[in-house]
Amino acid sequence: MRLICFLFSPTDFEASFIRLLDKITNGSRIEINQTGTTLYYQPGLLYGGSVEHDCSVLRSIGYYLESLLCLAPFMKHPLRIVLRGVTNDQVDPSVDVLKATALPLLKQFGIDGESFELKIVRRGMPPGGGGEVVFSCPVRKVLKPLQLTDPGKIKRIRGMAYSVRVSPQMANRIVDSARSVLNKFLPDIYIYTDHMKGINSGKSPGFGLSLVAETTNGTFLSAELASNPQGQGAAVLPEDLGRNCARLLLEEIYRGGCVDSTNQSLALLLMTLGQQDVSKVLLGPLSPFLFSLSLMILIEFLRHLKSFFQIMFKIETKPCGEELKGGDKVLMTCVGIGFSNLSKTLK
Repeated sequence: MRLICFLFSPTDFEASFIRLLDKITNGSRIEINQTGTTLYYQPGLLYGGSVEHDCSVLRSIGYYLESLLCLAPFMKHPLRIVLRGVTNDQVDPSVDVLKATALPLLKQFGIDGESFELKIVRRGMPPGGGGEVVFSCPVRKVLKPLQLTDPGKIKRIRGMAYSVRVSPQMANRIVDSARSVLNKFLPDIYIYTDHMKGINSGKSPGFGLSLVAETTNGTFLSAELASNPQGQGAAVLPEDLGRNCARLLLEEIYRGGCVDSTNQSLALLLMTLGQQDVSKVLLGPLSPFLFSLSLMILIEFLRHLKSFFQIMFKIETKPCGEELKGGDKVLMTCVGIGFSNLSKTLK
C-alpha cells in the first residue's frame, strides 16, 4: 500500500473528486490538514458497485468521467454510477464526446458487454448545472494488447447539436452552419438535434455542438464547442459556433492518428496495463491536453507512467507522405506490465 502526500489547496471540484474516490473504493484513508494545504492519501481497494455522486458545478461531469474510465475496468464489482452536475462546458470533454470516442477505445482493449454504457438522462449547462449521467462499466481481469497503426480514411461524420432553456431553433441554426463547412468535403454527414425541456433541461440556458468523424478502420476523431455560461462573456451566435466547431473537427482530422487528442493519455495508460505483449498506437502530434489540465503535456504523463510502472515508450516520428496524410504522426510502442485484476469477483 502506497501513502501519497503532496501540497494541496483544494477547490470545490477537487474536494468533490476526492469524495468520489472515497465512494468507489474500500479502505481508502484520506486526511487533509487544518490549513488545507497538505493531503495524505492511502489508496484502498477499487470496489465499484452502485454509486451516486453530486459533482461540483465548477467543472463538468467529464472531469470526473476521465478518471472513472481509467479505473472502472479494474473494480471488484461492476461499476454503475450516477453523476449529477454540468454535462457540457468549455473546459472539459463533454459527456457526448466521451461517449462517442472513449467507449469505442475501451472496447478495443476488450472492455465490452451489455452493461457497458454512458447515458445522458438530463443536460446541465454552467453555471447552474442540473444534468444527470449514468455510467456503467463491466470489470475485466486482463486487457488485450493493442495494435492501432492505420487510422484509415474518413467515411462519415456524426454530431449532436443540443440546446437547453433557449429556442429550439438554436440547434437547427448550429446544424445548418456546421454543414455549410463540412459538406464541401464529405456527403455522409448527419447532425442530430437534442432540445430538452422541463426538468431534463437543467438549471441554466445554453447550447453547443459536438462532432465526431469515423474512419474506415474504426477510429473516432472529435471536436466540440459550447456557448458561454449565462452572465459570462459575450453572447455567441449559433452560426459562429457551428462553423468554428466544424473547423476544429477539420483541424483534428488533419492532426489524425488512431486516437483523438482527448483520449491519448487513456490509450497510453491502458497499453501500459495490458498483457506482457507489444502494443502500438499511432497518434497525432503529442497534445498538451491531459486530464483537462491544459498546462500539463503528454510527455509529463509518460514520466508518471515511468515513475509508477517503470515502463518506457518507444517514440517514433512518422512524417506525413503518401501513406500518412495531414500532420506528422507519432508511433508509440510499449510492452505491457501484465496487470491482472485480482479483485475481480469469480462466478
